[in-house]
Amino acid sequence: MRINLQVNGEACSAEVMPATSLAEMIRETMGMTGTKQGCDTGGCGACTVILDGKVVYSCMTPAWKAEGRQVETVEGLERGGKLHPLQEAFIRESAPQCGYCTAGILMAAKALLDVNPRPTDAETREALAGVICRCTGYLPYLKAIHDASEGNSSA
Repeated sequence: MRINLQVNGEACSAEVMPATSLAEMIRETMGMTGTKQGCDTGGCGACTVILDGKVVYSCMTPAWKAEGRQVETVEGLERGGKLHPLQEAFIRESAPQCGYCTAGILMAAKALLDVNPRPTDAETREALAGVICRCTGYLPYLKAIHDASEGNSSA
């Protein structure tokens, strides 16, 4: 089946099988490998993307459900060679370690800041609860998200 959608603000079309997940389509068909496939059961959050403004596990979302919709992936954060304020804060705070969960955390954090530019620590922790990081203990990520929320109205 052919689906038409917007990915990172650009019109796209993809040929997919009915059982193809959004993660598979993003990675295999569109060649955007920032979205990671970890558990394929929605348990790790490495595949987190934003679909019409809402966080979804792309491994659990059939690609056909993106028909006519807007998908944001980690590749869409950088614009015109300029990193997103969240990415800059992650670098400043040395937040990522192995990097496997980083794209999922970035997208969960972006979705949070899109609707709540000044979240509390509790709100930030809740927003990240669906993405498992085994390396950092989350503290550098929380600090980076807090820094990005303070200094940027478009984060």
